[in-house]
Amino acid sequence: MTTRNTATGDVDPTVRAELDRLRDSIDNIDAAVVHMLAERFKCTQQVGHLKAAHHLPPADPAREAAQIDRLRRLAESAKLDPAFAEKLLNFIIAEVIRHHERIADDATSTGDTPGK
Repeated sequence: MTTRNTATGDVDPTVRAELDRLRDSIDNIDAAVVHMLAERFKCTQQVGHLKAAHHLPPADPAREAAQIDRLRRLAESAKLDPAFAEKLLNFIIAEVIRHHERIADDATSTGDTPGK
């Protein structure tokens, strides 16, 4: 079976069907990733409020390092490039810290304290 991909988009129908099937799977996985990230950020927002209420720093370098090590091991066992997994987690961690800093700033400006 040969494929042909010209400017007009002529592709063997069997190949097109397989591409469509795989792309549908990719679209479903992407949706699941977005929903999982949304759930993760709901949890980290709660962590941010707890930290702010108890005047804890937004970042926790020891926890972050442990999570990176853990994710690298998971990536290796899943046959995913550990460096890619680390970059992804670092990006997520940076966003979480940014949220925690904003929550802490908001708590400071409104005078929120534990027990209020």
